[in-house]
Amino acid sequence: MQAIRIIEIPDCKMVSSGDGMFGDEHIDKFDKWLSNMPRTMLSMDFLMDGASGGFCWLYMYEEGMNTAGFEVIDFKGGLYAIATDIDQKTDSKKMGKAIDKFLKDNGFVRDSSRPELGNIITPPEAKKAMGFEQMDYYTPIKAK
Repeated sequence: MQAIRIIEIPDCKMVSSGDGMFGDEHIDKFDKWLSNMPRTMLSMDFLMDGASGGFCWLYMYEEGMNTAGFEVIDFKGGLYAIATDIDQKTDSKKMGKAIDKFLKDNGFVRDSSRPELGNIITPPEAKKAMGFEQMDYYTPIKAK
């Protein structure tokens, strides 16, 4: 059984929170805006490292969407290897080794030209039952 999967995110537009940390006014505003979006089966929002040391929260833009004044940016898509773990409990070195082995065994390498992403995937009902949230960790990749 493989624990890493590969998906492709297309080049697209994303609504951006801008850089910051939880507790910052614009991040809290983005969180409130995002929580009014309909839940979908597939991930529409992603976290990535921000340029200023915080993070940036993204949401896939759809034409005509009310963005509440947040900037819409161009997002360079591509292939991503995804590993899942418990949010805030991840052993990043161990996960990194598992991802690197998977990539080596399957003809891929990391693509440092694009950002790593993260996404909480746990529905509220499952979080209540488990007592924690799972997070998907997206590593940008390309064929060797």
